[in-house]
Amino acid sequence: MPGRKPIPTNMKLLKGNPGKRALNENEPKPEIEIPDPPRFLTGYALEEWHEITPILYRLGLVSKPDRAALAAYCQAFQRWAEAEEQLTGLDGRQNLLTQDTSGNIRKSPLVNIAHEAMDQMRRFLVEFGMTPSSRAKAVARKPNENKSPWDKFKTADTRKKKK
Repeated sequence: MPGRKPIPTNMKLLKGNPGKRALNENEPKPEIEIPDPPRFLTGYALEEWHEITPILYRLGLVSKPDRAALAAYCQAFQRWAEAEEQLTGLDGRQNLLTQDTSGNIRKSPLVNIAHEAMDQMRRFLVEFGMTPSSRAKAVARKPNENKSPWDKFKTADTRKKKK
């Protein structure tokens, strides 16, 4: 189906519902919780899982159904980190070029691996609202915005001020 992807209600609320459209009351609302990482995550992928899931939890943006998307993001993170490590030689310089078996100089395949992994990471980060541009649209809610109209009425100062 063409068109923009729907934005989850919790992302709309985080951004202050900029379109002021009615929120989807029938949207599934899975419990906000950090799922267990898949057993196949190791190394950098597992470290990133433990780094990013508490952040998403505090924002109310993670639940068990997100497990596969988070795992895919973490795997892309690991591919990117490993490719970047291999591109950086012992001298600390980037080894962007390599020599093939014929002696020709060409771009290292690791450059493409790192680039593709970064692109995958960016797509997942946008989905979870974890890029500067997706965060820039977020609006912090004031503490009293969660109060009902009745609560606001009860705490309002209705006394007439003396002149």
